[in-house]
Amino acid sequence: MENFDKTKYARIHSYESFGTVDGPGIRFVVFMQGCHLKCKYCQNRDTWNTHTGKLVSLDELLQRIKKYVNYIKPTGGVTVTGGEPLLQPKFLISLFKELKKLNIHTAIDTSGMVDLTPDIKELLSLTDLVLLDIKHINSEKCKKLVGYSNEKELEFARYLSNNNLPMWIRQVIIPEITDDEEDLLHLKEFLSTLRTVEKIELLPYHDLGKFKWTSLGYSYELENTRTATNEDIKKVKEILEI
Repeated sequence: MENFDKTKYARIHSYESFGTVDGPGIRFVVFMQGCHLKCKYCQNRDTWNTHTGKLVSLDELLQRIKKYVNYIKPTGGVTVTGGEPLLQPKFLISLFKELKKLNIHTAIDTSGMVDLTPDIKELLSLTDLVLLDIKHINSEKCKKLVGYSNEKELEFARYLSNNNLPMWIRQVIIPEITDDEEDLLHLKEFLSTLRTVEKIELLPYHDLGKFKWTSLGYSYELENTRTATNEDIKKVKEILEI
């Protein structure tokens, strides 16, 4: 057990000052350190270890964010991603409370594969937008792809919907893995039951993060999987009717 105040300190991997793809507007993006999933296509393999990264205080992070307030505040905000940010909920509760005082939009990019604990529910009550990554709608295929079945993330999505919490759904399109028509129709059916989906983002699979796997001494498990093309994305859009 690490001996530090988890409401005031967190393990952080890195930052992006002018993010434009992780929520609306220009955003300050915080990449949290640590992830319990084992996604075969992960682009941030170096974020998995929960005991590395830089130990950062709440005050230090807030001072860093405040330098960019004039850029992010009009239409953007702050997004926390990772790794899996929901592994450090106590710190994020403290952070989001401070961001609310500054009237800064808050977003979380997450797999949703966590228990809906009181801390998670409190954090979500302070969150303006959840970017929810649906790993795979088929539970068995999901387990093979990321190491876990999808029950928790689907329950998470239902919780967001039932509590009027806005979400953007994200799906990585991996040829011959996440683009099966039957699976996509199942995904479409599931999404139709959710009331607060504002946007569906299809993310084309690429292997630009492969070098991180090899530099850490790991084999890249999707070595023989081709990257997704515009045609792949077009086909999925037609099936999902988006």
